[in-house]
Formats: sequence, C-alpha cells, structure tokens
Amino acid sequence: MSQLERFSSIYARASERKGGSAGLEALLSGCLPDDEIRQYRDAELLSAMSRQVFQSGFVWRVVVNKWPEYEKSFFGFEPHKVLMLSPEQIQARASDATLIRHLKKTQAIYDNALMIHDVAREHGSLAQLIAAWPTQDIIGLWALLKKRGTRLGGNTGPYFLRGIGKDTFLLTDDVQGYFKAHNLVDAGFTSQTALKQVQAVFNQWQQQSGRCLADISRILACSVGDNRI
Repeated sequence: MSQLERFSSIYARASERKGGSAGLEALLSGCLPDDEIRQYRDAELLSAMSRQVFQSGFVWRVVVNKWPEYEKSFFGFEPHKVLMLSPEQIQARASDATLIRHLKKTQAIYDNALMIHDVAREHGSLAQLIAAWPTQDIIGLWALLKKRGTRLGGNTGPYFLRGIGKDTFLLTDDVQGYFKAHNLVDAGFTSQTALKQVQAVFNQWQQQSGRCLADISRILACSVGDNRI
C-alpha cells in the first residue's frame, strides 16, 4: 500500500475543482445525530429501504413518482401489516401496472419487513440498532444489512443509510478509482480485506479533519474523476 495522502490536500484539490471552498461546502449535507436517527419508526425505515432497493438499476424518477402508490399498497410500510400479505397478494402487487413489475424486488419488501420485525424484537427497533452502530466500523453495518436483509448488498445498503442520515461513506466509481490509483487496497471491493482497508483510511481522514464520513466521501469524489458523490 502507498503512503496515505493527507485529507487537507484532497480538500484543497476538491475545492479548486469546485471554484473554491464555498462551492464545495454547498455540496455537503453532513449526517444526522444519533438521537434523531433513533426517532425513525420502523415503517419509515422499511419505506426508505424498499425505495432504495427499487431505485437500484431503475430510473430514480420513475420510482419516486410511483412511491405514493407503494405507500397505499403496502399499508404505509408498517412491518406487521406487510407481514400479513399472502404470497398471492405479493404476486398481485408485483404484477400491478400502477407499481413496478418486478417480483423479486416486491418480495424484498416482505422479506425486509420480516428482518425489521426480528431486529425490533432484539434491539427495540431498527433505528435503535442503526443509531448505536459505531461509524468507525460502518462496513460492519453494511455486512449486517446484507446478511439479514434482502437485496441490500453492494451500494444499496450504504445508499439507504445515507438517505436516512446515518454517517457512512460510499464506494462510488470515483472513490473506488481513487483507492485503486493510490494502491490503498489489496483486493476487490467486495472482499472484507479491501473493505477493512477502506474503512481504516476513512477513519484516519476523519481523525485528521474532524468531518463526518459522508462529507469526507463527497469531498474525495469531488477531488477526482467525474465527481459522482
């Protein structure tokens, strides 16, 4: 692995590309404090999670426009109500023209409702678990969502976390490109070895800058490539 670039240098490069620090800072949105994360209801998290599952590989605008119909069809995403749906009712919703015709992603709503139900029994709520999870091991939360949830692997789980305000970095194309170009990973990004190396680097940058992982990730993406933040 090569020597780690100081975050101040990354920030300066990103700032220059965005016309100054004001332009760069305008692109940053930070994250929510743990106390606010804990306020999410399980229904809100199931809705956000399900929408992210559908947005993966789809035009986001289409999903957003159809989401009010999903809220109606899935009882406001209350997990205990979703779990009362029969396989036939899930199939019917997956064939409904007012929704998106995709059986596996529709089934994921039910599967993830079951996951949230089980987590709530263990931790009080999914929000409690997410809020308590240390950002110094955010890849551990990624792994838990992938293992216990459905269709939450890759960047889907991390995008869901970012969407609800949980502090996390993202492995966008630009971020991956930076780590490869600087020889900061020894394996592919799907391996635990590489993910631990990425986490360690972000932890160092966080110590240097005092910024949240989400903003460090955005700043890094703005410093290289096509600025996919």
